Formats: sequence, structure tokens, C-alpha cells
Amino acid sequence: MRLLLALLPLFAIAAEPKPIRVLVWDEQQPQQSVGYGDKFLGETLAGELAKNKDLAVKTARLADAEQGLSDAALDQADVLVFWCHRKVKEQDDARVEAVVRRVQAGKLNLIALHSAHWAKPFVRLMQERSKDDALKQLSTEERAAAKWVFVNEAPYYKGVKNGAPLTPNVKRDGNTYTLTLPQCVFPGYRADAKPGHMTTVSANHPIAGGLPAKWDIPQTEMYNEPFHVPAPDAVVFEERWDKGEYFRSGMTWQVGAGKVFYYRPGHETYPIYKQAENIKVVENAVRWSVMR
Repeated sequence: MRLLLALLPLFAIAAEPKPIRVLVWDEQQPQQSVGYGDKFLGETLAGELAKNKDLAVKTARLADAEQGLSDAALDQADVLVFWCHRKVKEQDDARVEAVVRRVQAGKLNLIALHSAHWAKPFVRLMQERSKDDALKQLSTEERAAAKWVFVNEAPYYKGVKNGAPLTPNVKRDGNTYTLTLPQCVFPGYRADAKPGHMTTVSANHPIAGGLPAKWDIPQTEMYNEPFHVPAPDAVVFEERWDKGEYFRSGMTWQVGAGKVFYYRPGHETYPIYKQAENIKVVENAVRWSVMR
């Protein structure tokens, strides 16, 4: 009996689940002070996430050694939450590929926020998903003979017009397949601080847990469809504006063995991540990403 009583604390420790390790990466634009005061957007969001006992949260930034994405930092994270805007081309390709490899291997998951639609890790993972999707359309015989040409490998800061061919897309000439990789952008945006009207369209999805069917974001930037990304596995949230624009504002993809979630709200000068619903979305996405 004494031995059993002595072992009970050890059983309790063993039964306690390990916290989800979250790394919040932020470019840290000075303009964020408009919406977040003396803290940066990433620091503010990390502080909110850290209020949850099941999350162990750290922050990183572009100015850190190895841009905050060293092998050690990535190996100590289960989920990478990523915000960037103006300095995408400064993101180190080697560190980006380290992220991509880990996501594909199921060792890391990515949550991309707002203007991170052009973040190199997000774009690269959308490219890899596009390649996987294209291969799935071919028979075994066609795959064996196929020669691939990839177009649009660096789409950063290149816009698209309304009516432009959607990307990704594939054209075939004999056994040669030309895959135009996703542009990861959309034809219209407007930063006029008008409200966005969010709708939960997949109420049973884990990312939608505890969120209302509808809510408003008082000040936000508008993005307008079509969003040039591979077909998602799930659309969790949609967003509309009073002038009629529409966007799939919360989407998920499986890439290899890892998971990717894109959430549209998060403009640097509006306090998006001081609003409870938006914080809850990211919390839920973190937990969803490690579900297997």
C-alpha cells in the first residue's frame, strides 16, 4: 500500500498530457503599433495563446538569429503560427525549406495569418500540395511516363486580375505536363477599416469549436475572391463585406503528413488579435493541427 501511495504522483505526471508547443513568428512591422501599441502583433497573439495551460508558447521574429527558424527552434515546436507582410523576399530559403520538410514529414504544422498568403513557407507548401494534387489526377501508367515543367515558382508580390486563369492549373502536351503553381493571391483588396462579416460554414470542424455561427470584425482589410490556392480540404469560415465582396477566410490543407491552416483576418493596423473570436480561431487551429 505504501508503495502504491508513493507511486501515485508518478502516475499522475505520466498521465498529464504534454503541452502543445507553439512558435509564433512575426515580421514585426513598425505599423503594428497602430493596432497593438507597445507590443507587436505576434507578441500580443502569443500572450493570448499562453493563457491556455495546454499551450507552451514562444515567439520569434525576422531579426532573430537564423530568422528565429533554426533547426533547434523548429524541432521544439509542434505548430508554427506565421505573420508577415513587407519583407517576404528577405525570408531565408534554407530556413523556409526546413519548415516545409518538417511539415511534409508530420513533425510541424503551419498556421498562416492574413498577408502570410505570400509567406514563403505557405507558398511552398501550397506548391507541394498542388504537385500532389496534379499527380493524383494521373493513372499509374501516365505517372511513369510523365515529364513535369513547373511555372511560377516565385509568385511573391505579383498580382492577378479578375478573370485571369486560376492557379494552380495543368496543361498537357503528350507526356509533358506543365503545372502553373498557385499565385497565392487574389484580384482585389481594400484597407478601408470597414467591418467584415464572418460566417462559420463548417460548424462541426474542430477549428469552429465554441465559435458563433456569425460574428463581425469591426475593422479589417478586404480581400476578394478568387484566391489562387489549391482546392482546400475544408472551408471553415467565409467572410463578406457590405460592398458585396466575398472570401474563404479560413481553409485547411493536408500537405504530406502535416497540416496547414490559412486565416485571412489580421491586418497590422487593426487590433484583430485583441478580439476574442479571432483569438479563439487560432487557439482551435493550434489544437486541430496536432490531431491525428
